[in-house]
Amino acid sequence: MSVGDARVLGIIPAKGGSTRFPQKNIAMLAGQTLLERCARAMLDSEILDDLVVSSESDEVLDVAHSLGLKVPFRRPSELAKDPAGVVDVVQHTIDELAKLGEVFDTVVACLPTCPLRDSGVVVGAYKLFRETGTTVMSISEFTHTPFAAQKVTDGGQLEPWFPDFWGRKSQEMPTAYRPNGAVHVADVEVLRATGSMLGPPVVGYEMPRERSIDIDTEADLHEAAAYLAQSNEA
Repeated sequence: MSVGDARVLGIIPAKGGSTRFPQKNIAMLAGQTLLERCARAMLDSEILDDLVVSSESDEVLDVAHSLGLKVPFRRPSELAKDPAGVVDVVQHTIDELAKLGEVFDTVVACLPTCPLRDSGVVVGAYKLFRETGTTVMSISEFTHTPFAAQKVTDGGQLEPWFPDFWGRKSQEMPTAYRPNGAVHVADVEVLRATGSMLGPPVVGYEMPRERSIDIDTEADLHEAAAYLAQSNEA
């Protein structure tokens, strides 16, 4: 759905490799792969003019094709390993589509590994982008305050990373947020100019902590499944 003359591209970065959880982007959660859950939320938002999947993995691409998702090209292998990040994948996708004559003004990128986001999150983040005119990144409040973090010295002793907050109660510490990977919205020209999905400036779209589970291990997947079962969403 274009707004005025603006065209909106949805991108799902879904590499196959992962040190701790290989092929996590197509892991099953309550009868659906994480890739399918991500695509469904994005398509149901009805804000996109096009949606594409970026991956170097045969397995991921096979799942994408089986879902009827658009895969206009295979991601180069060098963009599927460190130090390449999401912004590199997004820029590559935009550039390759431009070569095919497909030009977009806005990009919406969602990671399959935040599977508890729904279409309302995608719509809400996009509306915030339209209202503020700046990059939007989904965030959630830290479960445990990072200001209480400790480090271990070479001698085995504990020292606070943030001495000013040492000994304080958690409610006396500042509220801190983390990116959760559910959705990024950015202007294509700004992204090209900055080479970043983080602006500046960038505005946070806050999501509940319980819907911000980031699937990085099989334990995370079990936690997400338990949440869906408890909330009768499985």
